[in-house]
Amino acid sequence: MSIAKEFREFVERGNVVDLAVAVVIGAAFSGVVDSFVEDIFGGVLGALGGEPDLSALTLTIGDGVIRYGAFISAIISFLIVAAAIFLVVKGLNAAKAVQKRKAEEDPEEEPIETEVELLKEIRDSLRQR
Repeated sequence: MSIAKEFREFVERGNVVDLAVAVVIGAAFSGVVDSFVEDIFGGVLGALGGEPDLSALTLTIGDGVIRYGAFISAIISFLIVAAAIFLVVKGLNAAKAVQKRKAEEDPEEEPIETEVELLKEIRDSLRQR
């Protein structure tokens, strides 16, 4: 099997498209969360503590500068994104569980033949005799 054919089959399975969509949405969501942390959360911290920009929080030791504010901002962003992903996965798992439970409770029943269909079968069998 050629590489091109294998690649085409891989792409046609849909995994690549799903992954690409997830990456794009994740990047966009990450941007929203970063903006939330910097603009809103940072503003609230600034109102409470006097420093609205977390990235401005630094510690200078000798000639070195430790930017712990940017690190705290990154941790907050990560925790918000992780919590959102956790909630989405938890919701999807709950929906799957409900769907599975519903499928187990209501197994597909064969449709009951109507009187008309039964009469047609009787008629056809009498014709064959």
